[in-house]
Amino acid sequence: MDADAELLRSAGLRVTTPRLAVLRATASLPHATADDLLTALAAELPTTSHQAVYGVLAALTGAGLVRRIEPAGSPARYERRTGDNHHHIVCTVCGTIADVDCAVGHAPCLTPSETHGFAVTTAEVTYWGICDRCAAAEHDDVTTTAPAPTPA
Repeated sequence: MDADAELLRSAGLRVTTPRLAVLRATASLPHATADDLLTALAAELPTTSHQAVYGVLAALTGAGLVRRIEPAGSPARYERRTGDNHHHIVCTVCGTIADVDCAVGHAPCLTPSETHGFAVTTAEVTYWGICDRCAAAEHDDVTTTAPAPTPA
């Protein structure tokens, strides 16, 4: 039996070709945008629309099978890794996103100084930085464009 089909059934969702295709795509493209997923589905489901992808993502997110993240300045991203309250690190140059495990190891992994009466269940942290590839490219740009030293 197909594991993704069983996953859909156990979440109370009907098994459809678009849902299975989006689940497969989110597994192979972590942190994908809806546009990324539509492009990934083009060969398998060429008539799939943006609206259909958004509908599937809404159903999968609502069922807890896919997680939606929204880094500042970026379109919503979708991933299969759910239920562990992990965080993300985003490159400020190229936008690459990577998972960062919870700092304490259990949800929520951050304790606020004041809860205002809320029962805290999750915490979302986004770390920002420059990935190795972009840092190397910036280093290469500096070394190739720096003026030659003048002899003394």
